[in-house]
Order: sequence, then C-alpha cells, then structure tokens
Amino acid sequence: MRHRPPLPSAVLASYHYCETITGQQARNFAYGIRLLPTAQRRALSALYAFARRVDDIGDGTLDPETKRTRLLECRDLLERVRSGSVPDDATDPVALALAHAARTFPIPLGGLDELIDGVLMDVRGHTYENWDDLRFYCRCVAGAIGRLSLGVFGTVPGVRGAARAPEYADTLGLALQLTNILRDVREDAGNGRVYLPAEDLRKFACPETAEDLRRYPPPHGADFTNLVRFQIERARELFAEGFKLLPMLDRRSGACVAAMAGIYHRLLDRIAEDPAAVLRGRVALPAPEKALVAVRGLTGMDARRIARQAHP
Repeated sequence: MRHRPPLPSAVLASYHYCETITGQQARNFAYGIRLLPTAQRRALSALYAFARRVDDIGDGTLDPETKRTRLLECRDLLERVRSGSVPDDATDPVALALAHAARTFPIPLGGLDELIDGVLMDVRGHTYENWDDLRFYCRCVAGAIGRLSLGVFGTVPGVRGAARAPEYADTLGLALQLTNILRDVREDAGNGRVYLPAEDLRKFACPETAEDLRRYPPPHGADFTNLVRFQIERARELFAEGFKLLPMLDRRSGACVAAMAGIYHRLLDRIAEDPAAVLRGRVALPAPEKALVAVRGLTGMDARRIARQAHP
C-alpha cells in the first residue's frame, strides 16, 4: 500500500487549530465527522474554520462598513487559496489548512464565495419577500456548504445518479438552514433580522417586523402556529429530497451526514410538537437525545434506513 508522506509540521498544527475550533464551536458538526478518515476530517475542519470566521464577522458587533471590509478580506484570502499563492510559512492557520485541503480534495471553492455573498446579505439587512428569495440566501449560506462537503466526501464509484449528488447536497443544506431559521426566530428578531418570507407572514396574518416578532404571545389573529407548520412541511420536503444523497456516499461519509442531518431532522420534529415554542425562546434538543440521534447516524442505522427508502 502506498503511504502519503507526513504533513509538514506547520500544516499539521494548522489542521489541529481548525479541529479545535470545530470541536469547541460546532458540536453537531464535530459529532458527524469523528468517524471519517483523518484526511477528510481535517479538510472538513478547515472548511468549517473558514466558514466560522465569515459567520463571526457577520454576527459580530462591528459596524456594517467594517464588517464589509473584513468580509472582502476573507474573499481576498480565498482567492489566494484558489490561486495556490498561500506560502508554506503563512502565519494564518486557517489559510494554511484550507490551502492544503484544496490541493488534496476537489473542493468547489466557489461555495465559500457564495457563503460570503450570503453573509453580506445579512450585513445589509436583507429581507425576503417570498420563498424564492429565501431559498437563494439559504443556498449561499448552507447549500454551498453541502456542495463543499461533497467535494471532500466524493461519491461511490459508479453509483447510480451520481451527477445529481451536488443537487442533493445543496438541498440537504437548505433543509438544515430552514430548520435553523425556525429554531432561531426569536433570537434573530432580537438582532433585528427576519428570515421568514414576508409573503408567508402575510398569508398567516403574522407581523412582518423584527420588533413585533420579538413579542410573545403573538398579536390577536396571528396564526403563528400554522405559519411554523407550513415551514416545517417545506423543510421536510427538502430533507426527503436531500437524503437521496446518502446512498451515493461510502459507509463512513454516509454515517457522517446522517449523524449531522439527523440531529436537525429531530429538532424539526421537536418544533412540530409545539410550534409556538420558537417565539418563547430557542428550541434545542436535550444533550442525551442529541447524542442518541448522533449515535444512530454514526452507526449507519439511519443511513441504511434512508437508503432503503430511496431505493425500495
């Protein structure tokens, strides 16, 4: 068997830095990638660390113009990664790790440009008139992450329908992001952001402003429960389509995706049990339940079940 040469110490240290960030700030993600081969796990941690940097700029307390400047600096860094001009002695561990990952795997780095575009929409205070508008945003900040991850996973050689794998990865990202949006309705409103489409808010006589969405209970006549149920059904359809990706992945990659997506799918079920809970605060799974869902995914139980449903 041919062995890869050991990584330079600077690259190894950079990957360790990215894995530490992932473990500390993305427990759901860290659950999912723990069974992957080392090279894949490191590459996904590098992707996460870059994405975390971008998200932290967007969610931070800097003024909008400074945020925009910092995001453009991230885009410049991405261009250096893309052109292969990150030096071996670079002092930025995220840059060094991402550059190595991009040389190792066919990662579609344009997805990180899309992520930056999506966060710039947040910085500008973008609002969403309809689902098509919101879907574009979700594709930028989450669908792109699915496609980037697929670049690391790859598909099983010769698997049926592999050409649609990026589409399914994108759709699964949308499902996760829409679940996030439902979970964080109150928190986002507190930060002056409304992601639910205005068209849907009007359909169910719900307030359209962040100030009004922060209030609980909802104003008289607002059918917030059915608004949430409407979005839940949309998310479930996205999950059902996105899960078609799993049979196209090898066992370990499929288990990784099933673990991460399974946690969000169960969170969606929890929201469905009490839709109005998202107005009272952030809905979360208890740690034991989250761990159980993750274990089911990591053991391949959910991936095998979903594969049978996709190809009965």
